[in-house]
Amino acid sequence: MTTGRWIRFACILGLWLFLVYLLLTRAARIDFMVIFTIVASGIIVFVPLYKKYIKNKK
Repeated sequence: MTTGRWIRFACILGLWLFLVYLLLTRAARIDFMVIFTIVASGIIVFVPLYKKYIKNKK
């Protein structure tokens, strides 16, 4: 991966971590739906990035 791609990936990761932090600190209680939301959003965000940048690195 080039430097530009690493920077874009780091920005997306940082934004996602910040949003997870906000979700965890503002939630009234941490239950299954909060954990499910975090896991589902991680899958939605990072699986396409993995397929685009890592898997197709032929």
